[in-house]
Amino acid sequence: MTAPELGALGAPLEAVIEAEAPHLLVVDDDARLRSALRRYLIRHGFRVTEAADAADARAKLAAFEFDLLVLDVMMPGDSGFVLLSELRRTSRVPVLMLTAMAEPGDRVNGLERGADDYLAKPFEPRELVLRLKNILARAPTPAAPAAAARELHFGDCRLDLVRGELTRAGVPVHLTEGEAALLMALAAKAGEPMSREALSAHNQFGGNERTVDVQITRLRRKIERDPKFPRYLQTVRGTGYVLKPD
Repeated sequence: MTAPELGALGAPLEAVIEAEAPHLLVVDDDARLRSALRRYLIRHGFRVTEAADAADARAKLAAFEFDLLVLDVMMPGDSGFVLLSELRRTSRVPVLMLTAMAEPGDRVNGLERGADDYLAKPFEPRELVLRLKNILARAPTPAAPAAAARELHFGDCRLDLVRGELTRAGVPVHLTEGEAALLMALAAKAGEPMSREALSAHNQFGGNERTVDVQITRLRRKIERDPKFPRYLQTVRGTGYVLKPD
């Protein structure tokens, strides 16, 4: 199945995806296929984040929790096999290899390195969805997070780490998609400085570090009592930004 064919399938893309939907990281250097996969998988009930290569995937993995990775093999820089071997040293997140390398030896190599499934290109999109659902059904159900780990507090603001929702004095605060993703990325590393480069690696920011600065300014207006003298969303000189909750 090609990228144009994938993009033509299904109903119009839904604007809102359930926060509880499985979160997938699609890693592929083919931008057209990656985008088409994202749209198709969203239509079938998944949340999807994209990464263009192994380095991009590492940045996303450092910022977000994923339920499953869809991983290409042949990419610029480190291959999918290298990334998978590295990942398996610290994580058991399920991985489906999606690649044009269809020889039996390639499949065995991927499975030996810890892949949960291996699907060759070209592929039938419905088969991909079924394989993803089967992998998720077999995956152990993580324990529910403790109440203290479900949210962050800073001043009169509360960030729900499960739903990605922000309230201030009990009133919902509207966040754009980019603002919400940036705040969640900082929350995932609360108390630790994050560089503009790491933050701009997320697709929501278009790879533009200047956009990160703009988003930070807007977030401060929604979070801080005095945005000119931020207490919670601070600048780290020479590095980037840090979120300091109560």
